[in-house]
Amino acid sequence: MDIEIKKSIKPVNYLDALKTLEERVDKIIKNEENELIWILEHPPTFTAGTSYNKSDILDKSVNVIKTSRGGKITWHGPGQLICYLVINLNNRKKDIRKFINIIENSIIESLKNFGLETYRDRKNIGIWVKYKNEEMKVAALGIKIRKWITYHGFSININNSISNYKKIIPCGIKDKPVTTLENIYKQNYDKLPDELIKNLIINLKT
Repeated sequence: MDIEIKKSIKPVNYLDALKTLEERVDKIIKNEENELIWILEHPPTFTAGTSYNKSDILDKSVNVIKTSRGGKITWHGPGQLICYLVINLNNRKKDIRKFINIIENSIIESLKNFGLETYRDRKNIGIWVKYKNEEMKVAALGIKIRKWITYHGFSININNSISNYKKIIPCGIKDKPVTTLENIYKQNYDKLPDELIKNLIINLKT
């Protein structure tokens, strides 16, 4: 089946998005709908994956949504690009590591076209950049797989505020800060979603 491409203009409530993803998984299992690549933003939201610790929450006043994706705690909000993927690995290699590599490679290739050299870190999942002699995180990944169908996806910090990350230990990593693309290289990133979609589709075919 073809991959549906969806772009939401207005911010999408996190729980509403999660419901949409889970419904799409169910329909793909029944062979009723296509796979999905969905670009969106969320309103300010803290989410906690299946391996988070309560000690990762530094500001106890924040409201955290527990979710089914892998990973620990992170923040979503305006200025951050979210890409959700509902992909049927039954039609591809049933290889979770390869699927994560596809996501990582697609982000790295896309950002390279904007003059940014980024890389993966095997010890700390996500996409990283070296800036002012310090390793900083610009993209976070978290997926869930049910019956070999993936959902959730990744986020890229473009021009969002990073102040909310100080209320948590992002992804459980204490010693490496989070940054944004515009903090590293200020330019127009409006074409980044299209670049990501193009590279994801190419890499999913390999």
